[in-house]
Amino acid sequence: MESDSTIVVTGAAGFIGSCLVGFLNNAGFEKLLLVDDFSIKEKEPNLKGKKYISKVEREEFFDWLGKSSQKIDFIFHLGARTDTTEFDYSIHEHLNVEYSKKIWNYCSEKNVPLVYASSAATYGAGELGYKDDQEIIANLKPLNPYGVSKNEFDKWALKQEKNHPPAWAGLKFFNVYGPNEYHKGRMASVILHSYNQIREKGFVKLFKSHKKEYKDGQQLRDFIYVKDVLKICFWFLKCWKKDQKLFVSGIYNVGTGQARTFDDLVKSTFAGLDKEPQIEYIDMPEDIRETYQYFTEADMNKIHSAGYNAPFYSLEEGVDDYVRNYLSTHTYY
Repeated sequence: MESDSTIVVTGAAGFIGSCLVGFLNNAGFEKLLLVDDFSIKEKEPNLKGKKYISKVEREEFFDWLGKSSQKIDFIFHLGARTDTTEFDYSIHEHLNVEYSKKIWNYCSEKNVPLVYASSAATYGAGELGYKDDQEIIANLKPLNPYGVSKNEFDKWALKQEKNHPPAWAGLKFFNVYGPNEYHKGRMASVILHSYNQIREKGFVKLFKSHKKEYKDGQQLRDFIYVKDVLKICFWFLKCWKKDQKLFVSGIYNVGTGQARTFDDLVKSTFAGLDKEPQIEYIDMPEDIRETYQYFTEADMNKIHSAGYNAPFYSLEEGVDDYVRNYLSTHTYY
């Protein structure tokens, strides 16, 4: 894909989407069409200084496509309702399933390659493991409506044997952290919450474990720095060359392959501030207690076999970069 290509990024004002816009700019891509709900003022700084040709409101995008003569070369569909504490499935269904189907159908009709955001939330409690084996997707049991919606679209996409983009990848993002998440409130990463608590109180509150097999603070997640996510997204873009895809279409995990504890995460945040760790453990809110993932770890063999072999930031390296170069100066990517 050449740098004069026209690329759509949905969710462009959000966390990963705005970082991707910045990454693409740095790689020389400026013919970007940004799609999102741009009415949310807190997201505006995420796009400050970034280069693009147009912003299109999310609910007007398909009308815009119908009227525009603009040729689209690639779509990154990162827009979604990502609130895992939103239990009204109809909200997730509209944005994460029905809207995504419209994106898919457009790409199929117009022969446009597509990368879309799935989620590790689809794996539920991990009963079937965390391998991006497409044979198990129909049997996964997500723990919340957000995860259900993401899995429903994955299932639908896999059934589209004759109606599909020329190349496509659904990326199961694990626990992504990094700059441009200031607007996310409760759904921001533990690092951002920890940073704010350290600044305000000098200590961090973490959820107690409510499962006897896990000690407090020893819950495990596959934390991946957003800069690694951006490199993976860009790799799929660069694999598309003059109607020749260099990867197998399908669903891929996007994590590091290394589960780490929340204690490790918070200690790294303290280290980024050159402070000794002070952690207190509090009860987990009851509204998320039954749907909480205690362990996630991406099996990354599939994407490695496809040819992606760049090294990942370690947890310590990623958190240190995030804290020192972004949070401490309230800087955006």
